Amino acid sequence: MLFYHFSSAKPTMDEGHNKQLKIATRQKLLKFDDLRGREVKPGEFWDVVVVTAVDESQKDAYELQIKEKIQRKQLPLGIDFKVVSDPPGFKIGNGGSTLYTLKHLCDVYGTLLNKLRVLLIHAGGLSQRLPSASALGKIFTALPLGNPLYQMLELKLAMYVDFPSNMKPGVLVTCADDIELYSVAEDQRISFDKPGFTALGHPSPLSIGTTHGVFVLESPETSPHAEMQTTSCVRFLHKPSVDKMRDTGAVCNGASGKEFVYTDSTYYFDVQTSKSLLDLLREVGPLECEIDAYGDFLQALGPGASADYTRNTANVTKDEGNLVGIRNKIFHVLRGTSLNVILLNNSKFYHIGTTSEYLFHLAQEDTALRNELGLVSSAFSLHNGEENQQRAASCCVMYSVVDPSCSVGTGSVVEFCRLEVGVRIGKGSVLSSCWVGPGVSVPDSVFMHSLCVSHMHGIGYVTVVFGINDDLKCSVDNCADLRALKLFGLSLANCLSHWGIDDEGLHFSGDASCRSLWNACLFPICSDQKTSFSESLEMLHAVLNDTTLTLPKDAQLMSMQQALQSKNLKEMLKFRTGLFDEITQKLSQ
Repeated sequence: MLFYHFSSAKPTMDEGHNKQLKIATRQKLLKFDDLRGREVKPGEFWDVVVVTAVDESQKDAYELQIKEKIQRKQLPLGIDFKVVSDPPGFKIGNGGSTLYTLKHLCDVYGTLLNKLRVLLIHAGGLSQRLPSASALGKIFTALPLGNPLYQMLELKLAMYVDFPSNMKPGVLVTCADDIELYSVAEDQRISFDKPGFTALGHPSPLSIGTTHGVFVLESPETSPHAEMQTTSCVRFLHKPSVDKMRDTGAVCNGASGKEFVYTDSTYYFDVQTSKSLLDLLREVGPLECEIDAYGDFLQALGPGASADYTRNTANVTKDEGNLVGIRNKIFHVLRGTSLNVILLNNSKFYHIGTTSEYLFHLAQEDTALRNELGLVSSAFSLHNGEENQQRAASCCVMYSVVDPSCSVGTGSVVEFCRLEVGVRIGKGSVLSSCWVGPGVSVPDSVFMHSLCVSHMHGIGYVTVVFGINDDLKCSVDNCADLRALKLFGLSLANCLSHWGIDDEGLHFSGDASCRSLWNACLFPICSDQKTSFSESLEMLHAVLNDTTLTLPKDAQLMSMQQALQSKNLKEMLKFRTGLFDEITQKLSQ
């Protein structure tokens, strides 16, 4: 599995370039830190920052957290933060979210929108590959950086801190689960001031190009020694094959002769393009299919664009009947629109959208990102003891109260947790929003996350537990195929036998014809957070130790899907507030 995307036009970066990247990143962080908690001046920062949400429940969660950040002065003040939810019904993808966001902004600001610089962060979704971000959102994923502690929202704002002052009115589009680091020469500026679209391009191996968007440049002979260049793009390829890259002229040669391509990340479009996209939404009416803000928009751009892609549904999760028709309309609306690319030859692109990537970048092999961003092993936590500090060098503890007698295994991440006396966390595990009682031992390579839920008897707690490498999205059609679902590396049917549950006794929430670990009702609802953790851990131990645990007959079991649908946001944030107050008080002494 590829955990991060890094390349250079050389194609490997020398120590000088690495140092420049680290310095440039540090300068952005310092500049953003200076803006936190104070009123920004006109033109100094974004006019509007929009975060998209998949539904009203997620919107509520985002708004609560942003409000709390503003109250604590953790964000720049005097700008508009908006959360825009997708309409109920069909999944519309980040392209659909872009269109509906533009409509929302137009309704709110009217013609004033033509003068505003907008940052649009796509953060909607269930985060099934990083379940710790499912309840409160991947844009609020914690990072061991900064004081107050950074989350992905702050990091996005910091990495783009120089953009607004060099950008004409329009919209910059980005995603919530990736990080772009880059440096440019002192006399250069990344400017978004051209008509149409302007995208950032990162030099990448051809293997990365097969899973991303690739730019076919007007002038493929680039200068690998220049940190930044701006050029026109003939056409955009979405997840192309290596042969397609070669045939279309997308492949470039580095100084050492090694081949590479420029791949996508963030892009900008101007006011006139915003109007064209709004006209498109009015024409097609309510969306009933998923639109990709990259593949469906960018493939329509440039003089070499062809409508052939509109019929290619190979990369589509679900092929709805009207997708091809919508794509054709997008193509004809955007056809002839220019696509400029800012080539960032000294840049890195990291993706943190899965549990494995999260562990890799924050606590395991990836020392590069930790060095470039200045990530630490223990951030905004009460985590003392000499032995503990030595062990912490190879793990990551954030926003947590950890007793000095506890130990956290190599390569593990602990966030928003309270660990009592003598707790032992194994290697390569993730604990999120958990209250762990004294003397508890957590095995290696497990994911545990506690949620507060509202149910018929009041407020309860559910702790979900999975193996780090479990595929929560894998689904089967009927109970006979349950062995295909792997929990802790074993068949789900095997696990059920350790809990006294037969196949007929297992229930699935939501669409019962689609059975997965995500909607399997496996986890008991408990009256308090600590008990919830203990009971789910006992279930795990029963499987790993080949013993039997009989659940109470009146036990009410929930799936991860149900827990999200009935999550009690205020109580979950209340737990975090308690941690915040205790940590702040102790650190100030």
